[in-house]
Amino acid sequence: MKKVITCFSILALSAILFGCSEKKSTSSVNTNTNIEIVHQQHQGQELDHNHGNDHEHSHQLDEEQKKIYNGYFEDEQVHDRPLSNWEGDWQSVYPYLEDGTLDEVFEHKAAHNEEQTFDEVKAYYNSGYKTSTDRIVINNNFVTFFDHGHEHIGEYEYDGYEILTYAKGNKGVRYIFKHVGDEKGVPAYIQFSDHIISAQNSDHFHLYWGNDRKSLLEEITNWPTYYTSNMDGHAIAHEMIVH
Repeated sequence: MKKVITCFSILALSAILFGCSEKKSTSSVNTNTNIEIVHQQHQGQELDHNHGNDHEHSHQLDEEQKKIYNGYFEDEQVHDRPLSNWEGDWQSVYPYLEDGTLDEVFEHKAAHNEEQTFDEVKAYYNSGYKTSTDRIVINNNFVTFFDHGHEHIGEYEYDGYEILTYAKGNKGVRYIFKHVGDEKGVPAYIQFSDHIISAQNSDHFHLYWGNDRKSLLEEITNWPTYYTSNMDGHAIAHEMIVH
């Protein structure tokens, strides 16, 4: 059954969104349906980059990979992915927004967008990146959230993916994992989005989390973004500008 989520309230923002169909995977674990989102895909997730993990920079992709990166792909191209694709130690980019390190990114975006000022661009990303979970560690089936100095760890299992279709005509994929342990203080669901549609390691990602799988798919205004913890803020800013 198709689920249609209408998000007219964010149409005005769609022009600067940051790189953020009925389809079923051949895997029996996949429970996804096509979801139509009436907004433009945000561009906050890039494909693999090289930081010691054998990743490619997205500007080195071939034409087919660039199409996928920008959200133009057939549903049949989407495949299941294991949690190990996001294994590692990850840091939130929000502190770099707060201390001004990412200002050059927003200046670059404003310079290439006649409809948005620097302050408007920064305000948008402030809402998008905002989070108190400044670090996430993923190891095997366990995800540890670091929030205000407190650690909360939970065990997760794969719960399928959802293909989101945007007003612009491009798409995004949310890879979903469900909490299966009895640990306290962790969300029931986490959803990864990183421009990748088949099994390969992620370089950075947006992460959505909450206790309602369906309603979480409608979240498009807050998308905490994580890069590997071995990168400094200036390296992250450079990566964002390149894309």
